[in-house]
Amino acid sequence: MALRIGVNALYLIPGGVGGTEIYLRRLLEAMQETDRINHYFVFVNRETDPELVPRGERFHLVRCTVAARIRPLRITYEQTVLAALLKKYGISVLLNPGYTSPALSPCPVVSVFHDLQHKVHPAFFRPAQLPFWNLLLWASARTSKRIIAVSSNTAADLAKYMPFADTKTSVVPHGVDPAFSEIATRRSLKCDRNESAGIRCEADRLLLTVSTLHPHKNVARLIQAFASFRVNRPEYRLVVAGLRGFATAQIEQLVRTLNLDGCVELTGWIPQADLYSLFERADAFVAPSLFEGFGLTLAEALAAGLPTACSDIPVFDSVAGTSTVRFNPQCVTAMTEAMHKVTGDEAFRSFARTAGPAQVQSLRWTRTAVLTLEELVKAATPC
Repeated sequence: MALRIGVNALYLIPGGVGGTEIYLRRLLEAMQETDRINHYFVFVNRETDPELVPRGERFHLVRCTVAARIRPLRITYEQTVLAALLKKYGISVLLNPGYTSPALSPCPVVSVFHDLQHKVHPAFFRPAQLPFWNLLLWASARTSKRIIAVSSNTAADLAKYMPFADTKTSVVPHGVDPAFSEIATRRSLKCDRNESAGIRCEADRLLLTVSTLHPHKNVARLIQAFASFRVNRPEYRLVVAGLRGFATAQIEQLVRTLNLDGCVELTGWIPQADLYSLFERADAFVAPSLFEGFGLTLAEALAAGLPTACSDIPVFDSVAGTSTVRFNPQCVTAMTEAMHKVTGDEAFRSFARTAGPAQVQSLRWTRTAVLTLEELVKAATPC
């Protein structure tokens, strides 16, 4: 019997929520590709574009009247009106891909936890926000019949900070867009041509980081490390592509203070086609985060065959394996040394072209969709 699956997309502000937007868009596309039976009702806010919902008779866009940019209104709407809409549309089970959920849902709920940063690193949050994060995420975990953690690290944090959630949590990792594998193929062909002609394999003299400008992303230390790196490699530029977050003003000031205005670019949120172009042009990739729930942009860099350096934080162990140069994210000198290695060590650069794609080959959005649907079916099945 087909399920009527609700998807709570009220949180989504296009270009305003970072990686959780990419997660939801890719997941819905993969659901359409893999699920030929069930119907999906995607509840969206005023801001969300209709392209979020795949075309097809089994996918239905339900436009709600709330504006997500006014967070208190969105939360209130989610807790009241959305619950009523679930009953109106006869929803069998509700997927919450953005942490929070209606506490009084008339149907079983499955919630996705991308991380528990508010518990692990509360200092990265504004003090006025923390009580709401604590309450809303605790309530979501408590009332959800099943919980999806995007990594084993996030699952471990759930078990530590919300022990009641442990027995109903499953790990369902992110996927990687196949476009990045296509980039790897083109980059490899270009390198093969260059090497046969005796030319060093390189793209633009460009170091790439894809990251929201939030404190835990560690972009300030990245910029300091890049300033040191440029002393010996002045031909390089650094591009940081991603949402302008809480640390934007600090980072912009640091760029000016270090006289890096002409060689550091903070793009803000950019279209996906522009992001693909950056991955294809970049000479190397750096992931400097102090904390991550998964590390999607790191996985994308590996899939694209980019020589990559990343923090030695635990969650990157499972994503990167031994395919990257690792560094202490608290140490600017270590980060600078890693930049020199990924741009100047030809043996490592050649190794990275094949090791990166091999490391993440199992991360497919279709697999994410299948495993997510399994959790939805579990939740919808009476005990």
